[in-house]
Amino acid sequence: MTGTVIRGGLVITAAEETSADVLIEDGTVVALAATGSSVAQSWRADTEIDAAGCYVVPGGVDGHTHMEMPFGGTTASDTFETGTRAAAWGGTTTIVDFAIQQAAASRDDGRAGSLRAGLDAWHAKADGNCAIDYAFHMIMADVNESSLKEMEALVGEGVTSFKLFMAYPGVFYSDDGQVLRAFQKGAETGGLILMHAENGIAIDVLVEQALARGQTDPRYHGVVRHELLEAEATHRAITLAQVANAPVYIVHLSAEKALAEVARARDEGYNAFAETCPQYLFLSYDDLARPGFEGAKYVCSTPLRPREHQAALWRGLRTNDLSVVSTDHCPFCFTPQKEMGLGDFSKIPNGLPGVEHRMDLLHQGVVDGHISRRRWIELACATPARMFGLHPRKGTIAPGADADVVVYDPAATQVLSAATHHMNVDYSCYEGREITGRVRTVLSRGRVVVDDGEYRGAAGHGRFLKRDTCQYLT
Repeated sequence: MTGTVIRGGLVITAAEETSADVLIEDGTVVALAATGSSVAQSWRADTEIDAAGCYVVPGGVDGHTHMEMPFGGTTASDTFETGTRAAAWGGTTTIVDFAIQQAAASRDDGRAGSLRAGLDAWHAKADGNCAIDYAFHMIMADVNESSLKEMEALVGEGVTSFKLFMAYPGVFYSDDGQVLRAFQKGAETGGLILMHAENGIAIDVLVEQALARGQTDPRYHGVVRHELLEAEATHRAITLAQVANAPVYIVHLSAEKALAEVARARDEGYNAFAETCPQYLFLSYDDLARPGFEGAKYVCSTPLRPREHQAALWRGLRTNDLSVVSTDHCPFCFTPQKEMGLGDFSKIPNGLPGVEHRMDLLHQGVVDGHISRRRWIELACATPARMFGLHPRKGTIAPGADADVVVYDPAATQVLSAATHHMNVDYSCYEGREITGRVRTVLSRGRVVVDDGEYRGAAGHGRFLKRDTCQYLT
C-alpha cells in the first residue's frame, strides 16, 4: 500500500476526540481506525508518522490575511511565498486572502476599477508562489451598479465573500446606502458580506483634533478609534443586514461593547457572526502606549483595547458569540515602514504580523483554561472552513477531506521571537513570550511541508480553492 499512516496520536476535531490512526492516500484522508485495532494494524504505507504523545489536528484555516497588500503608501512585507511558508510553520494549511478592487482615490480618472481587474491582479500575485492552499475574498472599494453586477459572476467562480469598510473615507469607505445595496445583492447571490465596522467619518474628526493638539504618539491611534465607534458601527452593520435579510460577518472585533451588539443579534436569532484575532486576546492598549515610538509596532485597526476587554472576548469565544479566530495578518516592518508615522500616528501603516502563531496562541488559551481542545479546533479550523465554503474539504480529519493534518506536541514549549519566526517582518508582537505547545509535523494535501524543525515545502504547491457559499448559519 502506498501513502501515509499517522499512528498513535489523539485525533481532535470540532466534533470529537479519539485515539486513532489516520490513513492518507493521494492527498486525501482515506480512513481512521482505533489505534491498535486490527484494521489499523493491517495498514501499510510508504510513510509512517509516529504521533504518540501528540495531538493530530486539522490544518488551520486562517480566513483573514493580507499578503502583499498596498496600504498607506507602502505594501505589506509578506509576499504570498513568504507569508504562506510562515503559515505552514505554524500549522495553518489554508488562507483566505483579500483581493482588492482598485479604489477611485488611487486612480487618476476618479473611477474605481472593476472587481475582475482586482481579482486578476491577486491571482497573478499568488499563482505559483503559495506553499499552502489559498482562496480569496473580494474587497469592494466602490459599490455601484457595475460592481454589484460583478458580485454574481465572482460568486460563480468561487469568490463568495465581499468585504466592505465603514472606515477609511476616501480609500475604502462605503456609506450606509452602499452597504445596504451590497447586503441586498449578497442575499440575492449567496455572497457573504464581511464588514470592517468602525465609524470612519467620526474617527477622521478625532484624528484631526488630536493632531491639532500635538497628540502625535502611537498611543493616540487607540484613543481616536474609540470603542464606542466600533460598537456603533457594528450595530449599524447588523441593522442594515437585517433590513436586507442577509447574514453579516464582522471582522477583527476587538471591544466588549461591539461584542454585545453581536450577542444581542444572535440571541434574537439573526445570522450575525464575528471573528476576533489573537492580538486582541493577548495584547492590549498598554503595548500601544509603550515608550517612545515602540507603540507603532502595535498599530492595527481596529486598535488594541484596554486589557479588561480580553475576558469578554474569551467569554465570547466560549459562548460562540465569537465564531472564528483569524489573524488579519498584515505585516509592516518597523524600519522603515512603521517609521513613516514618526511625528504623526495617522501615517503609521495599520497592521500586525500573526499568521505563524495563531494556532499556538489559541492552544495557549486551552492551556490557560479559556477554551477546550475541541473549541480550539472549531475556532481555528472547522468554523472558518464552514463559514467560507471550504468544509468538509478543509477544517476536519475525515474520509474524503484533504489531508491537511498537523501533528501537534502539546507539552513542548517555545519562546516567540523575531529571531526565530519565519514571517518577513523585523519584529515580533510577542517578543520573549513563552507558550506551551508546538507544531511538530505539517501535511498539506498529504505532503509533508514542515517536520521537526525542517521546512520541506515549496512555492507552487498551494492551489487556488473555489469556495462554496457560506455553510454556517444559525
